[in-house]
Formats: sequence, structure tokens, C-alpha cells
Amino acid sequence: MSERFDFTGDELAPAYRAAVDAIEAGDLVVLPTDTVYGVAADAFKADAVQRLLDAKSAGRDMPPPVLISVVESLDALATDVPDAGRKLCEEFWPGPLTVICHAQSSLMWDLGDTQGTVSLRVPDHENTRELLSRTGPLAVSSANKSGQAAALDVYDAEDQLGESVAVYLDGGEAAGGASSTIVDITGDTPRVVRVGAISLDQLRAVVPEVTTDPDDPTEESPAESSTEDEPAEDKLVEGEPADEKPADEKPVDEKPVEDGSAEEKSAGEPTDGVVAASKEDGEKKPDSNVRPAD
Repeated sequence: MSERFDFTGDELAPAYRAAVDAIEAGDLVVLPTDTVYGVAADAFKADAVQRLLDAKSAGRDMPPPVLISVVESLDALATDVPDAGRKLCEEFWPGPLTVICHAQSSLMWDLGDTQGTVSLRVPDHENTRELLSRTGPLAVSSANKSGQAAALDVYDAEDQLGESVAVYLDGGEAAGGASSTIVDITGDTPRVVRVGAISLDQLRAVVPEVTTDPDDPTEESPAESSTEDEPAEDKLVEGEPADEKPADEKPVDEKPVEDGSAEEKSAGEPTDGVVAASKEDGEKKPDSNVRPAD
């Protein structure tokens, strides 16, 4: 049976405890972000990620993005991050920017058909970042059934996802309706895949060489908020350069945890079918048409 907790004010201990317990058990949690509500699962538990996709009626061709609590975790999950891409992350995180990166090859997880990439974001929501510091990286997609509008409050999320979610965190109405802007930084020149809450002009004020997807319109209107605060439909990256961690070891966000709750270690061992992000000689470049789940 699902539980709902108040995720505002100062009395947050029960909400954090319930959410961490649910994530560690491989269950789903609905949480607020700075854009829309998202449904979250342990990024390192393949069965939990599949449960997330099933709850949304989404296929493996729509892999969920991964939320992290601090920008410093970028290099624990992604590799070969270009200077231009790093500048964008440092400028707009926390915030509505999702970046598609090459996944760190030392990590093993199964987020769907990612083709060796992972989409990452640091949400501008203090309580959710604190939760992320306790759970570790979470696969998070918009809290809605595929094809439906993303939930802007916990009740809408509950109506759409029902008992498939163990814990609902009520943070009030979501602050922003626009989805995050998605930028592919797998190459030397950042490429905008979707214009959302951050405009092209804002991106180019930081990195002038930012280009646009030739297949997408270059208008600066916000993208539809059909994806979680940063779950957009773009290719998903799986990892970042870290200190060559063993494949079965999870990176830890570098934010201190106040009560000793599990940091980015809540994930379990990889299961059969887990996809390891790796770069082999002659390996094909990730297909830029593969997009993360909504």
C-alpha cells in the first residue's frame, strides 16, 4: 500500500526515512523537483529501473535520466566530459539542465537502451537534493503515464501511477512547468537536443559555440513538460569518470550526510542483463537519436 508524506517544512525525518527505505528495497518513490514531479528508482538496481518503466508504460527505448545531488558527482558517472560541457554544468546546476554524457565504463547498470550514454541533472530542489545525498544517484522520469502530461502535484502523480509507487513525497505544486533543457555533451561541441527552461541564448552566454540539433526546431519556446524535471526524450548517458571504481561499486555524492543514511550506495549488485557502459576499440559512436524516457 502506498504512503504519502509531507515534504515541506522542518519535520522531514519521516519522509526521508520512508523514501530511503523504499529505494533500498527496490521500490519507487515520487518526488518533487524544480520542474515537474518525478518517479524515482535506484539507478543501480535493474529490477527497480524496470519497475519504473513498467509503471509509466514505457519501453526500454525510453531510458530514464539520472539525478545526482552535487555537480562533483559528474565525474563519478560520466567520462570524457569536454570543457565546454563542464562549464554548462557548473553554471546551470542545480537547475533545469540535463546533459547527455558518455557513461563511466567502470559502472554497471541497466537503464534501458542507452548505447553507452547517461543523462544527468542536479535538480534545484533542496529537499530532493538532500534525499539524493542519502540514496545515491536515482533514475528519475516524469511522474506520469507515457503520453500523458507530467504531474505538477503529488495528487496528479498518485492518480496516474497509483499503487505502483511505494512512497509519495508531497512538496506542494511544482515550481516550474517547463521541462529541462537537454544538451548532448558527448562531443567536443555541446549540441542542444531540446530547448526547455534554459534558452539557447542563456547557454551561448556561457559557451558561445553551443549548436542546435539540425533535426529539431531552434525556437526558444519551452519544450513540453512530458518528461521529468529533466527526463527528456534524448539519448541517455550512463556514467562519468571516477577513480576507476570496481564495476560492483557505486559512486557516492560528495555532499555530507547528516544522519548517516545510505549515500550513493543504495544500489544492489548488477543483475543479469545489466548493461555496462564501455568504450572498446572501434566501438560505434552512441546514436544521438536515442532519447531518455519522458
